[in-house]
Amino acid sequence: MKNIRITIGLVFGLYSFVQAQQEAQYTHYMYNTLAVNPAYAGSRGALTMGLLHRSQWIGFSGAPQTQTFYAHSPLPNLNMGLGLSIVNDKLGPQQNTSIYGDYAYSLKLNQTTRLGMGIKAGINLYGADATQLNAVDANDAFRVNSPLRLAPNVGAGLYLNSDKYYVGISSPRLLGTNAKLKSAVDSINNNFQEQRHLYFIGGLIFPISTDFKLKPTVLVKAVKNSPLSIDATVEALIQDKISVGLGGRLYDAIYLMAGYNFTDQLRAGLSYDFTASQLRKANSGSVEVMLQYDFLFKKSKIKSPRYF
Repeated sequence: MKNIRITIGLVFGLYSFVQAQQEAQYTHYMYNTLAVNPAYAGSRGALTMGLLHRSQWIGFSGAPQTQTFYAHSPLPNLNMGLGLSIVNDKLGPQQNTSIYGDYAYSLKLNQTTRLGMGIKAGINLYGADATQLNAVDANDAFRVNSPLRLAPNVGAGLYLNSDKYYVGISSPRLLGTNAKLKSAVDSINNNFQEQRHLYFIGGLIFPISTDFKLKPTVLVKAVKNSPLSIDATVEALIQDKISVGLGGRLYDAIYLMAGYNFTDQLRAGLSYDFTASQLRKANSGSVEVMLQYDFLFKKSKIKSPRYF
C-alpha cells in the first residue's frame, strides 16, 4: 500500500506541474509565433508551413515530447490571414493534443508597418494512462486509463511588425475550462483545469554590415501558480543564409541554436538546451529541430529576406 500511495503521489505531482505550465515549450519560439499569437497569421506574405519536434530532458523517464505542425497564409487582395496549428504534447502518463484555427486582420499603418489583430479557436484533447508506470512490487496494483477529454477554448492577440522589428501580446487560451481525468483510485476524479497564459514577444534586426546582422528576440510567459518564464536569444545572421544563436530561459536552461536557409523559401534549424535547473543531474539536455517552407503565390516573389 505504501508503494501505491507513492505512485499516486507521483501521478498527481505530474498533473500539478502540467496544470501550472500547460503550453508546450519551444526554443525556436521566434519561428513558431503562430502557436502563441493568432495575429501573426499571414504576416509573412506567403503560405508558410512548418514542423517542429522537441525532446526535452533527454534520459529522464517520462520527460516531455512535443510535435508541432503549423500553416498560415494571407488571403490574396485582402488584409486578412488564416492559420492552423496542431500540437501533440506528452508528459509522463499525460497527453495533450490541440487543434486550433486562426484568423487575423491587418491594418497598414505606413509603408513598412502593420498592426495585426487575431483570434484563435479550437479544442484540446486531454488523456492520461498511468498503466505506463512501473510498479515497485509485483503485488502493487494501480491503474489509470482515462479516455481523452475534450476542452474547447479561444484566444486572442495583437501583433505589430515591420521589416526591422516586431512586438506582440496575446493569450492563446482565454477560457479556464475543465477536463475530468480518472485518478489512480477509481472513486476519485482529478479535475484538469486549463490556465490562462499571457505572452509578450518581441524582436529586432540590427544590420552590422551587408553580410552580418544581429537578431535579438524575447518571449515572456506569465501563468497563474507558476514563476514568470523569460526567454532571451541573440542570433547572428551571416549573408542571410547561416544563423547561429545563444539564448537562455530564466531559471531553466541555456541553449545554442543553428539554422540554414537552403533557399529563400526553405529553412531548417537545430537547438540544444543545457539544463540549468536542479534537473541537470538527471538528464542530458533538450534537443529541438524545425523545418519551414514558404510557398509563394503564383505572381509573387521575395523582395527582401523574411526575418520574422
